Order: sequence, then structure tokens, then C-alpha cells
Amino acid sequence: MPANDACRQQNMSWKIIPLPEQAPATSGMADLPGVRLWYSDTGGDGPTVVLSHAHSGSADFWGYQQPVLTKAGYRVITYSRRGHGKSERGNETDFGFADVDLHNLVVTFLGVDKFHLVGVAAGGGIAIDYALSHPERLISLTIASSLIDVIDPEYVKLLSNLHRKDLTRNIPNYYIELSASYRAGNPAGTTEWIELEKLVMSGDVQNLGKISQRHTNKIIWKAVDSIKVPTLLMTGDADSYVPPSLLRLQASHMKHAEVLIISEAGHAPNWEQPEAFNSAVLKFFQKQDGTTGGQSTTSPANKNIVTLSAFAD
Repeated sequence: MPANDACRQQNMSWKIIPLPEQAPATSGMADLPGVRLWYSDTGGDGPTVVLSHAHSGSADFWGYQQPVLTKAGYRVITYSRRGHGKSERGNETDFGFADVDLHNLVVTFLGVDKFHLVGVAAGGGIAIDYALSHPERLISLTIASSLIDVIDPEYVKLLSNLHRKDLTRNIPNYYIELSASYRAGNPAGTTEWIELEKLVMSGDVQNLGKISQRHTNKIIWKAVDSIKVPTLLMTGDADSYVPPSLLRLQASHMKHAEVLIISEAGHAPNWEQPEAFNSAVLKFFQKQDGTTGGQSTTSPANKNIVTLSAFAD
């Protein structure tokens, strides 16, 4: 098959979405207690959205969301946690609390009063911790493809059986996190993701495990049950870390939450299916922003979003 025909056939099997040009933003290092973190802030008068990245990510992994949310009228803040991207590691003997760093950056340093908080993967566990510490600061909470760091023994046992490190320790991270459908349909996007991951931290990405930030709260199911902040729960249908069945378990403890599955996505739905992800979060934000002055922007239906409504008693 000629190369051009092969390329056309591949493009028919997957909608290739190039990374959009980023919206203008102020960026730099924020001097926080005990550490300097890199951040980007688009500014503006609209409601604020704070994006919290995955363990293997950094602020750079929100390239598909930052310009879209900004165009919709939101002030968008991204940042890299300690030891990720351009952020410093801080005290090597005590890396502190991730939710405290988030609060110090967004509320104290940048002066934001209330905001939408979006967390993907490990960023979702930090978002849960923040929601328990500062619910009054949140307009909404979006958790995508996250284990949410619950420490109840039965849940920990479930995860240890689901995530066999003895079987996966030698498998490249991208092969686990990105769905097979995405890797087959968008090899160039896969390569771009791999290259961004290399910039997360010098050396093997597994070294990130050496940076362990504690949670302020004891995250148990009883605590999760107490969260009343408007919540959106999402995962990819091919997420090997957070499969739909695990999301259903999480949703059973957050009965007020909206629950969505993004098809043909793995552990990075914001990267693999950005149109579906953006459509879902914008629609959710706009429901909350009726009383916060957000700009009304219609989010079209997306065929890659499946609404799960089987969580009611």
C-alpha cells in the first residue's frame, strides 16, 4: 500500500487533533513555604479552573485543555507539583503536603477565592484531599481516572490484586497509561506524550516515586461519603488503573456525583480524547456557574461520552 494511502487509512481510523496554540498566560516560579513551584495563569475575570496533573505528568500535559477553557471564559491555572516539570523538589527530608502546596499557590500566592478543581490520576487523590480540607473554596470537583487514594483495607487489597507490580514493573509507562486504541490510532500523539513524560523529571520516570507527599486527611470511604461539593467522576473505558467497575465503586460513595465513561481512552482521557473530556467538563462547569458569573458557552454532545446512570439506589 502506498504511504499516502496508508496515512489516509490511519486518519480514517482516528480523529487526529493537533495540540492547539496555548492561550497567553503569566508563568514563572511561585515562592511558596518550603518550595518554588512552576505555574501558569491565564488571568481574566471569569471563574477560575485549577488543573492538577497525574503522577507521571506535569503542567505541560494540559495543552489540550488550557486554550479551550480560556476561550470559554475561564481563568486557567496549571502548575507542576514538587519534583515535576520545572518545579523544585523542596526539602529532601520532608516533601510536605500536596494539598497545602496547592492552597498556598492558588489561594495565598495567586489570590483566588473559589475555583473549579480538576484532578487526573494522582492529581485526583490530591483534589479529594483538598475537598476535605477546604470545601468552601471549591465551586466544583472533577476527578478523572484516579484511584483517589482511599486507604480502607478492602479497597487497598482490591487495588493490589488489580495492579500487579510484579507483572508490570518492566512495561513502559506509556504502554500502561495510553489505551491500545489510542496508540494504534495516533502513533504521533503517543510519541508526543512519551517525549513530554521524559521532561517530567530527569532520569527514569519511576524515580518520581521518591517524591512522596502526604495527605492532610485520612482518606477513607467515610470521609469520601462526606464530600458534598458538586462532583464529576470520569474514567476511560480502557483504563487499566481505574476501569469502569472501579469507578462505579467510587461513585457508590459519592452519590451526588455525575459519572461519565469516555470511550477509547485509557488512563489519560484528557490527552487521548480531548474533545470528549473538554465537552464533559465545560458542560459540568456551566451547570455550577449559573450563580458565579461564568460565560455561557454551549458544549456540543460528544459521541465518545457515555453517561452512567446505574448508581441510584
